[in-house]
Amino acid sequence: MLQEEQAVTCEGEQLSPLRAVAFPIKERSEAMTKLRTSYDNVKSASRRIDRSLAIIQLLLSSSVSRWAPLPLRLIVGYGFAEHGFAKLLRGADNFTGILHALGVPMPHVFAWITIVTEIVGGFCVLLGALVPVVSIPMAIVLLVAVFTVHLPYGFPSIKLEAITPNGAQFGQPGYETDLLYLAGLVALVLGGSGPFAVDKWLLRRLAAAARGVVRRQTDLDA
Repeated sequence: MLQEEQAVTCEGEQLSPLRAVAFPIKERSEAMTKLRTSYDNVKSASRRIDRSLAIIQLLLSSSVSRWAPLPLRLIVGYGFAEHGFAKLLRGADNFTGILHALGVPMPHVFAWITIVTEIVGGFCVLLGALVPVVSIPMAIVLLVAVFTVHLPYGFPSIKLEAITPNGAQFGQPGYETDLLYLAGLVALVLGGSGPFAVDKWLLRRLAAAARGVVRRQTDLDA
């Protein structure tokens, strides 16, 4: 004969049928909670991805990307001008001696050519003035530095060799920095000098002068 109230054994305890039914309900509730949490996590991750894509799209838009040449001009222009002034302040004769030791012909002449190129070229790049023109002698200076000084020391420009009580000790610099400057110059020549560049003002003036010449020639022909 069946008893009116059956017992269900769970983990050594006697549970009534009502409490036994409660366990599956609780398990389903926990599963639903986990599913809801997982869904919320996926939804939150999707929103973060959408925001990231929106930021990338904004950075790639023309209104933002047109500012990209500006930091290149600042670092390349300042770097060249600083190196030129450093050579000038130490004395042109000091740099002449270095070129003579490297076997460069007419070291005094090439010392001054290098100093002037670095200072004038650096300021032109900073201002965005005649960048395609001044980039040629600046690139030549960099290539000469690569093949006469830095090439034997490999690629890295920073070589930490030891830490002493007097500070860090570095090895001879390679040609890494020269290539970075060359890449910056190439990017400015191919992509333009960007905002606040004197080149744009010069182009507008040249275009206006050309239109004026054409107009006057047209009036004379008439």
